[in-house]
Amino acid sequence: MTTETTAKPLTVDADGHVLEPRDTWQRYLEPAFRDRAIRIERDGKGVEVLLVDGRPHLGLRGRLGALGGVGMDSGDLMTVGQRTYEDGCPPGGYDPHARLRVMDAEQIDVALLYPTIGIAWEGLVRDPQLATAYCRAYNRWIVDFCSADRRRLVPIAHICLMDPDGAVAEVRRARQDGCAGVYLSPDLPARGGRQFDDPSLAPFWQTVQELGMPVAFHVVARTDETLKQWTSDRSDPAGDVVFGFAFLAFDVITAFTSMMTRGLFEIYPRLRLAVLEAGSNWITAWLDRLDHKSQVMRPFSSLSLLPSEYFKRQCVISAEVDETLTGPVVEHLGADYVVWASDYPHIDASFHVVRTIRERLAGLPNESQRKVLGANALRFYGLAA
Repeated sequence: MTTETTAKPLTVDADGHVLEPRDTWQRYLEPAFRDRAIRIERDGKGVEVLLVDGRPHLGLRGRLGALGGVGMDSGDLMTVGQRTYEDGCPPGGYDPHARLRVMDAEQIDVALLYPTIGIAWEGLVRDPQLATAYCRAYNRWIVDFCSADRRRLVPIAHICLMDPDGAVAEVRRARQDGCAGVYLSPDLPARGGRQFDDPSLAPFWQTVQELGMPVAFHVVARTDETLKQWTSDRSDPAGDVVFGFAFLAFDVITAFTSMMTRGLFEIYPRLRLAVLEAGSNWITAWLDRLDHKSQVMRPFSSLSLLPSEYFKRQCVISAEVDETLTGPVVEHLGADYVVWASDYPHIDASFHVVRTIRERLAGLPNESQRKVLGANALRFYGLAA
């Protein structure tokens, strides 16, 4: 692993992904739930589908290969029935030793690992106890995956807020197993329609604050698009595909804003939040807007600080490799508040990402580059250098 005595600073991928083997939940679920396991099968027309408690994820029908797909042709992956889930899965997605080889080739020292099938199932679950059981199964699997090298492979627990009591119990169990943080779906149905300040969720926020476990929002592969009214009734018009893909970030931005305006950072001053896979170039303009609107509407706000002040006290945001203004954003926002992410092995990920992110940061002081490349993630998640 790179050390601070060498020429290049330690490099931490703050949002890498695994591609869970199709039998993960069949193997890791408790026997009482195993007949309701998440699974991949073929429907009556022979098309591959993701089944969640027996319900098909229609948005992914025949396109499961596009859950991975790094370096592959998107037209091929997005054509229904053309590719299987495994076709889009490079070994680095499901084999920890292969992942370490990918990290070596990409010059990544440490990767924080998030789910892939896990970002797709929550909108289909109706049973809160089953949702928590799905999380337990995944969390046990990701801990086993990361046991190949617990220094370089860092497990992030998946927690579902549909079952508030179960969420508290599971986050404590996952922390004991070594999970460094928590992935939360930003999707409202994933928490049973509850707002973040719902009293039933208070024990969860108190627990992650007490445990020092940052939470993170990440885009989801929802069954129903947030902006459905803007899409066509025709079958797969090209513009709808691009539109929907671009607006995956919408849920993350909305969830972050809701947490801010509902006072979660005021109530829980040691709660930490990472904003992932929504890009970073928007954040300075959005914080300016939140600051201004919160001042104008001061009689209706419970916040004692400006939103930008809470952000700098308790949040980080992930820069993506395709963004061209990362350097100026870091300079304007401050070097302590930005991390970076590869998104490997997803369809919109690419290779040689460390080289590219270093180019984006090249005009900044060396200390700022060091923070964004790895030091911020280590600090935020309490990881050893």
